[in-house]
Amino acid sequence: MASNFEGGHEVWADADAGPVVRPYAMTRGRTQPIGHDFDLISLVTSIGSVASADVGLGPEHEAIVKLCWRANSVAEISAHLELPVGVVRVMLGDLLNRGLIVVHDPVSATEPTPDDIYDAVIDAIHKL
Repeated sequence: MASNFEGGHEVWADADAGPVVRPYAMTRGRTQPIGHDFDLISLVTSIGSVASADVGLGPEHEAIVKLCWRANSVAEISAHLELPVGVVRVMLGDLLNRGLIVVHDPVSATEPTPDDIYDAVIDAIHKL
């Protein structure tokens, strides 16, 4: 890739690069997803499709929906679409708010399960 200056502006010349869209343009300047925090290993599955009437959704949103007919992690989506994870998370928030995807978050090994809580209560009662 070569760079030179024309008319005081830097110009990049690379025929293979194609059109370049900045990540902030894809997310309209947003840096955080709305309504959900997406873990890198959260699984995303499509339950709807992007219609042409879905105002505010771009081709990247549609690509995510098509990719997720089979469950994919947030990290996999980012890798497949060659988009930064932060951008993918914002777009996933858009799709989740429109009911086009479901998200299955990982179960944390550090979070106690209901059985763990019941066992702790029973142990405490026995110690009384």
